[in-house]
Amino acid sequence: MEDYLKKILQAQVYEVAKKTPLEKANNLSKTLNNNIYLKREDLQDVFSFKIRGAFNKMRNIPKSKLANGVITSSAGNHAQGVALSALKLNCSATILMPITTPLVKIKAVKNLKAKVILFGDNYDETYKEAIRISEECNLCFIHPFDDPEVIAGQGTIAVELEQQLSEPPDAIYVAVGGGGLIAGISLYIKKVWPSVKIIGVEPEDADAMTKSLKNLEIIELSSVGQFADGVAVKKVGKLTFEIGKKYIDKMITVNTDEICAAIKDVFEDTRSILEPAGALSIAGMKKDIYESNYANKNMIAIACGANMNFERLRFVAERAELGENKEVMLAVEIPEKAGSLIDFCSLLNKRNLTEFSYRMSNSKNAQIFVGVEVNGLNDKKNLFNVFKKSNYSFIDISKDELSKNHLRHMVGGRLPQQFTELENSNNVELLYRFEFPERPGALINFLKNMKSNWTISIFHYRNHGADVGKIVIGVLIDSDEITDWNNFIELLGYKYWDETQNQTYKLFLGASG
Repeated sequence: MEDYLKKILQAQVYEVAKKTPLEKANNLSKTLNNNIYLKREDLQDVFSFKIRGAFNKMRNIPKSKLANGVITSSAGNHAQGVALSALKLNCSATILMPITTPLVKIKAVKNLKAKVILFGDNYDETYKEAIRISEECNLCFIHPFDDPEVIAGQGTIAVELEQQLSEPPDAIYVAVGGGGLIAGISLYIKKVWPSVKIIGVEPEDADAMTKSLKNLEIIELSSVGQFADGVAVKKVGKLTFEIGKKYIDKMITVNTDEICAAIKDVFEDTRSILEPAGALSIAGMKKDIYESNYANKNMIAIACGANMNFERLRFVAERAELGENKEVMLAVEIPEKAGSLIDFCSLLNKRNLTEFSYRMSNSKNAQIFVGVEVNGLNDKKNLFNVFKKSNYSFIDISKDELSKNHLRHMVGGRLPQQFTELENSNNVELLYRFEFPERPGALINFLKNMKSNWTISIFHYRNHGADVGKIVIGVLIDSDEITDWNNFIELLGYKYWDETQNQTYKLFLGASG
């Protein structure tokens, strides 16, 4: 530990990095009844803390070795850190990025004069290729997180916190991907302020550190969600895991809606827009405060990045209301008769509708898809109690990904009856959600490998500005061919979910009867 402390105190980062401000978030502080401070790493020139670790590592490489050039693998923030460091140190930089990397990030790296190579559908494939090239071409590989000099560079954030605070805070919340940031911060903070809680935050679908600490060994995830792409890492580092075991007090996981709500919170306080990974710490802090009923505590969240794609803002705005319990989504069954909609709306008690989809049915009852504005968790519970006492059957679909990503845009059509009720027909409709790599050829690859006698009955895709495309597909196949279908989607290699038994699918898009 003493060796790490020495490295942190001697880290050379300020030739390119800024000492970022620690700002009180007044709106969040009032809302959460605690003193909330944001460490504004999003204000670095590359809009991320990553410049600290990258430059410190490269500054410590002998000039003779640096002359050959450096190489790294990254989907964004670390790539920009390495590229800017190389520009400052007058050496060449080769950056490998996944094929799915958004154009805005590729352009940012190219603008810093680095050579960009697109390879692989995910970070792990890109990393392996970067290692291969580094060995073949004798280039120094700059690891994104599992390197002592990188960890020390990130630890300079903690040195600044000590200088900016007159007394120790109660807790510091840190986003966790590979673990370099939380390792550097915790090493220093636990030395100067042992009582301060160091709390890591991960997405629910990219929780490698959470699982590893729980099992006391490094766990490699089979897949990771890509919404918070800055922390989409399947396996944490060996060094960062050992440091985490010793100094991380708690891990918290949050969902996509909670991250979107945190992005909105920071915007309302600062008028700045964090990327999903950059807002992760704020989302975790909010969740911890609500679950632990903290009050009048001094809390710090590291706002660690702002490399946000503009195209994602629509999705963020759409999901933020759900994440902060200001909207609830419901599937409600109402009688197919005059006056039913008026009776339904009377139950809302002046609450605003945010979304409403209805289509006339030939049955006695109709299904409506509705979004209702609520004022927090208690108001949401009150609304549910009103519906429970009424004659209406309803389902809360606020956490159903199929509904939020697809069905809300598709309500109104059903599979014609003849496709499932023909004499001697064994047709069944399967419904699957997929995450396709967001690149040309992904859909064509899917369609070309399907059997010619399989019929697509539902298709919905919506661009969310992410590295993957979210797609829902309904397929009509013979029931004897379900094994063939299962083999097909396994060989395809895309991440998928079987939604055939999803209740909202059956209510809104199932076969008409």
